[in-house]
Amino acid sequence: MKMKAVRYYAPNDIRYEEIKIPELQEGEILVQVKAALTCGTDVKTFRRGHPVLIKKTPSGFGHEFSGVVVQKDDAVKNLNIGDRVVCANSAPCGECFHCKKNEFELCENLDLLNGAYAQYIVVPKRIVEKNTLIIPDNLDFASAAFSEPLANVVHGMAKTPIQKGDTVGIVGIGPIGLMFAKLAKLKGARVIAMGRNPLKLKMAQEFAGADIIVDLKKHENIEEFILSLTEENRGLDVAIECVGLPEIWEQMFRLVRKGGSIHFFGGCASGTSVNLDTRRLHYDEVNIISSFHHTPKYFREALDLISSGKMDIQKLITKKMDMKYAKRAIEMHRDGEVIKILLEN
Repeated sequence: MKMKAVRYYAPNDIRYEEIKIPELQEGEILVQVKAALTCGTDVKTFRRGHPVLIKKTPSGFGHEFSGVVVQKDDAVKNLNIGDRVVCANSAPCGECFHCKKNEFELCENLDLLNGAYAQYIVVPKRIVEKNTLIIPDNLDFASAAFSEPLANVVHGMAKTPIQKGDTVGIVGIGPIGLMFAKLAKLKGARVIAMGRNPLKLKMAQEFAGADIIVDLKKHENIEEFILSLTEENRGLDVAIECVGLPEIWEQMFRLVRKGGSIHFFGGCASGTSVNLDTRRLHYDEVNIISSFHHTPKYFREALDLISSGKMDIQKLITKKMDMKYAKRAIEMHRDGEVIKILLEN
C-alpha cells in the first residue's frame, strides 16, 4: 500500500510525495489522519532542522494529529479498528533514572513520533500503550488534535503558583501563550497578554478573555507601563515567557514584584546564555520556574479539558488547508499570518 505524505529533506525543503506505508511491527497501529495542526516546533524544524525529531532524511513531518485506527497488530488489545484516537508525539520508557523519579517529561529514552502530515501514520508500541486516547463521542477530530500542545501548557501550569486574584503577565501570545492565558483565567487570575501581532492580540480577547491586552509596538517604555498596571506599581505576581529569546528572559526580572514568579516556557536556542540579576533573585526572592514537554498524565488532562468544553480550542484554528499545501501552511505560520492551520486529507 502507498500513501501521500509530507517529507522533510533539508531546511526549508519539505515535499508532498507518494511513499510506501510501513508494515506494522509488534504492538503498532496504523491511523488514518483526519486532522493535523501546524505548530511552532514544526516551524523551527522547517527552518533549521531538529537534532531529535529529524535524525535522518528524508523524514516524516508534523506531530499534532488525530484520526481513526484502520489497522492494528494482533498484540494490540486496548484498541479496535474504527476507534477514533488522538496520539501524543512521545511516550516515556518508565525505566530510566528520571522515569523512576516520576519525571517522565525528562525520560532519557523518549519514544518520539513524527510524520502526522500524511494520509496515514504508524504509531509505535509504547505510544499505543501509554499515550493513545479514545476521543470522546462529543469531540471532533480537530479539537482533539490540540491535546498534545495543550498538554505542554497543562504541565507548565501545574508548576506555576497562580492564585485566584493574581496578576499574571504573558509575553508571547502564539498558540502556547494564548492557552496559558486561558488556563490562567480559569484559575481566577487577572491576565495581561502582551504581543505584537494584531491577529494574536485579537485572539487574546476572543479566545483567552485576557483582562488587559498590550500591543508592545505602542509603548516606548514597556516595563514602566506594565508596572503601572499592577497593584501599587509593584510588578506582576507571575510572568510567563512564551517567546524563547534571551533578551526577553532578562526583561522578565524587571516585570515581577518581590516574591513573584517567572516561568521560562519559551525555549531559547542551544548554547544561549542570559544575564540574571542576582540581587533580585536572592534579596527579592524572585522564583524561577521552567517546564518542558508533557507526560501521559497531562496528555489525559488536556483531552479532558477540551472535551469538557472549558477550552473552546477551535477558535485557535484560523485557516484550513489541504495536506498537500503543508509547506505553504508552515510558511504562513512562520510569518504570523495565522494562529493554527488545520491540515486535512
